[in-house]
Amino acid sequence: MNNRIELAVRPEIRRNTSKDFDVVEQPRPVWEKLWDNAYLRKSVLLLLLAALWQVYATMLNEPLLFPKCSDTLIALYHGVVDGVIPARVWFSIKLLLQGYSIGMVLAALLATFAISTRIGNDLLETLTSMFNPLPAIALLPLALIWFGLSNGSVMFVLVHSVLWPVALNMHSGFRSVSPTLRMVGRNYGLNGFSLVARILVPAAFSSILTGLKIGWAFAWRTLIAAELVFGASSGTGGLGWFIYENKNQLEIANVFAGLFSVILIGLIVEGLIFKAIERKTVRKWGMQS
Repeated sequence: MNNRIELAVRPEIRRNTSKDFDVVEQPRPVWEKLWDNAYLRKSVLLLLLAALWQVYATMLNEPLLFPKCSDTLIALYHGVVDGVIPARVWFSIKLLLQGYSIGMVLAALLATFAISTRIGNDLLETLTSMFNPLPAIALLPLALIWFGLSNGSVMFVLVHSVLWPVALNMHSGFRSVSPTLRMVGRNYGLNGFSLVARILVPAAFSSILTGLKIGWAFAWRTLIAAELVFGASSGTGGLGWFIYENKNQLEIANVFAGLFSVILIGLIVEGLIFKAIERKTVRKWGMQS
């Protein structure tokens, strides 16, 4: 006797619950959308600082001590139109790019040697402990003795200011790469420079980029400070000499215009060039949120 147990088939019940859980999206106010723009927020802050500058300088009423923001902008405009400031900026940028490039190459060689051998690691740690705390501008008198009144003196202090922070960050990034990635590279037959170029550099590029930013900031301020001294000796120079020259002539508005140019170039390099590199590399690769 076959006992069959028949299961009752329950009709499938489907309920449309979409109406019960509709999400009503509230339109965002225009001011909230605008405030989410980081560039707009920073622009507002800059305008507030400029307004405070203008009010304080007006109340002080001492143009030889602290000119108004409007006077500085007028001096900057005339300097740009006359071609004086662009020429001085180009002179400084050329020197900076040369010294920055040499410093980066030397830093890459030193960090590669340090990550490849124990002697190299000891050498990098010893040299950075000795020279990294030494201000680059303190070497300018020695550079003037060695290289004389030439661009070589400025180049020497620029390389010094770039070399150590870039080498330190590069070496730190190389050391933070996981052993698994190193093993993968060796399994593909990579070693020495090829391992560094194809495995370590992409994996440690976030730290390398940080070192490049620090090296740029050190190099830029070192160049301006060196030109304040070196330009006074040679009679030529870039933005630093422009500032020094106008200080001697008591053209304080032009001095502030030169300082404003230094700040503006720093903002452009940091906010446009390095941000673009970061967007195309570490953020695109998912190495940074």
